[in-house]
Amino acid sequence: MSLKDRLAGASVAAEAKADSPGASLRGGASLDTKDAIKRNIHYLLIDEMGTELDTSTDEVGLRYRIEAKLQDLLNQETTPLSADDKREIVTDVIDNIMGYGPIESLLNDPTVTEVMVNNPGTVYIERAGKILTTEKHFVDEAHLLRIIDKIVARVGRRIDEASPMVDARLPDGSRVNAVIAPLAINGPMLTIRKFSHDPFTAEDLINFGTMNRRVAELLEACVRGRLNMLISGGTGTGKTTLLNVASAYVPPDERIITVEDAAELRLRQAHVLRLEARPANIEGRGQITIRDLVRNTLRMRPDRIIVGEVRGGESLDMLQAMNTGHDGSLSTIHANSPRDALARLETMVLMSGIDLPMRAIREQISSALDVLVHLTRLRDGSRRITHVAEVEGMEGDTIVLQDLFYFDYSMGIDEIGRFKGHIKSTGLRPVFMRRLEDLGVTLPPETFEYEPPAHR
Repeated sequence: MSLKDRLAGASVAAEAKADSPGASLRGGASLDTKDAIKRNIHYLLIDEMGTELDTSTDEVGLRYRIEAKLQDLLNQETTPLSADDKREIVTDVIDNIMGYGPIESLLNDPTVTEVMVNNPGTVYIERAGKILTTEKHFVDEAHLLRIIDKIVARVGRRIDEASPMVDARLPDGSRVNAVIAPLAINGPMLTIRKFSHDPFTAEDLINFGTMNRRVAELLEACVRGRLNMLISGGTGTGKTTLLNVASAYVPPDERIITVEDAAELRLRQAHVLRLEARPANIEGRGQITIRDLVRNTLRMRPDRIIVGEVRGGESLDMLQAMNTGHDGSLSTIHANSPRDALARLETMVLMSGIDLPMRAIREQISSALDVLVHLTRLRDGSRRITHVAEVEGMEGDTIVLQDLFYFDYSMGIDEIGRFKGHIKSTGLRPVFMRRLEDLGVTLPPETFEYEPPAHR
């Protein structure tokens, strides 16, 4: 059954409920709550304007007609309603029809970083790194399905019983994941990781405590000096945000090509080409993978290749690109530490289907990568850079990593549970500094000045 069929069935059920004693809008009986009024008006509006809501391309005209229809329906309502009540009902129903329903206000709230809909009646948010419950809820399952369908249709994706899981994005680049039946047992699930309308800058991350000015200067030097950088971290640690910040240091006269599963990066340079992977169609054909796109970028004369996230066989193609003249490439990877990131990279190269000895894979990695930056979301909800490591090469069969900066946990926790620590220099000067200086990129000596760990 399609989403539209489900919605039609839910509308019939709602109309039957509206015809029952004590719940009808048009029968003159009173309604118990504004929520019941909103629910019934919502379904009456869908029943009367259904095809127009799906096909109209004039949003301004459609909004005017919806408002007029809502006023007609409210005029027929016998329950006493104040002007504020009517205004609230109109706003909520328009949000449900034209926007994203009850989560519209959450998406517009700059303090909310993630919206998590577990089922129609349960909505959580993330604020300041902490997960909080809300009083928001959808009318029913059909209402949530309609919002999910609206989101995925705008980016040319689909979600139904044949493809019950999808990754998509909002117009502002916010990341969307949706799962419906038969995979979702307790009802449709929707997760939206919001992106700031005004992209974060290095100064913002310094103010947040994610990094300090020394690390920011080092990242800028690495990008301008065309070092290959891999950003690692767990889910929700801010990898894509840091990738956006680092990519801002790419000179404006370079040709940049981005490759992503769902387009999220927002580069401000003029010469940027954005590529996005495509899933298979309903017949199982037409899939274009990130690996296909990475291979294609090599024919597009890139100065920089930025891969939003490596998660499979494309890692081999990316390493080969880094080793064949495409210096300054950037990417992210899910991992628990810099060393784990290298291990995951080895595993993903094996997923390419090419039978390579482990030593050859490690030599490719050690030759391609110059810098690893690792992010962690701490227990207090803050996101911090906890390691900046240089890839120095091979020693026997092992890739040698050297920490340049580390997060000092030994500084302890304050009375409200926040970490007092910050990222500190190990005092070691990286080997790649000579390469940067040859390119005219310099850093002040105090960048790598040793900072001793705290003693409790």
